[in-house]
Amino acid sequence: MYSDQDKAEILVDALPYIQEFYGTTVVIKYGGNAMINDTLKENVMRDVALMKFVGIRPILVHGGGPEITGFLKKVGKESTFVSGLRVTDEETVEIAEMVLDGKLNSEIVGLLNLRGVRAVGLSGKDAGLIKAQKKLATVYENDTAHQVDIGYVGEVTEIDTGLITDLLDQGYVPVVAPIGMGAHGESYNINADYVAAEIAGALHAEKLLLLTDVEGVYKNFADKSSFLSQLRMDEAREYIRSGIIEGGMIPKVEACLRALEAGAHKAHIIDGRLAHSIILEIFTSRGIGTMVLR
Repeated sequence: MYSDQDKAEILVDALPYIQEFYGTTVVIKYGGNAMINDTLKENVMRDVALMKFVGIRPILVHGGGPEITGFLKKVGKESTFVSGLRVTDEETVEIAEMVLDGKLNSEIVGLLNLRGVRAVGLSGKDAGLIKAQKKLATVYENDTAHQVDIGYVGEVTEIDTGLITDLLDQGYVPVVAPIGMGAHGESYNINADYVAAEIAGALHAEKLLLLTDVEGVYKNFADKSSFLSQLRMDEAREYIRSGIIEGGMIPKVEACLRALEAGAHKAHIIDGRLAHSIILEIFTSRGIGTMVLR
């Protein structure tokens, strides 16, 4: 147990970071085990509450892949992935929208409200927040890129920041489900990493934090000594092209690249399985995970 003196020193140590990030916008992509494990879920909600009450403007963009997969199994549908993206037919996108917007979003909002945080749930369809179009998956074969149609999987074409900015200015925490709307009103399931990246870029956020289920990026995942605490943008693109970065890590690294290109200041991939990983990244000198550099 920490003594009262220990607690006081911890708070004093955090003061420079509170001053640095006071009034800034931080976009958090919330997903993976941190959404499933009750202890980790509680830690994330407390982290967001702490950020809010020390003057940071957090935005939570949540995924829900495991929940979507579980619901699809219940109705007899198997999930297939291409380059880390779910192949999504018309029935699957309806289920995804129901799970993301109807179930998970309202649960997260409720958990934050219980901790004194005024949270508001949003779908990308609300007030035209996320405009989208079909996204083709990129598959590399023999160093050659091929485009593959994977259905109602979208990519962001435009973020209307007006609603989010209004909510932030009024003291609310926006919680965004990654559903976008196409030109003809069709729904698109969008990878939450990409949505978080586009929002972070559009708002010129101080940080984009992507919570995942690994420590960060490795040059060789089997070799723990190959962990990369920092990764330049040109290195990241080359590692994706050559296959060093593969599978589900591709969308996360691409999201960091996109956020930085669009105007975010910093982008991090951090281990959401670690207790209070958000606080460790923001309020400590070393931080955690992999930071993608301009």
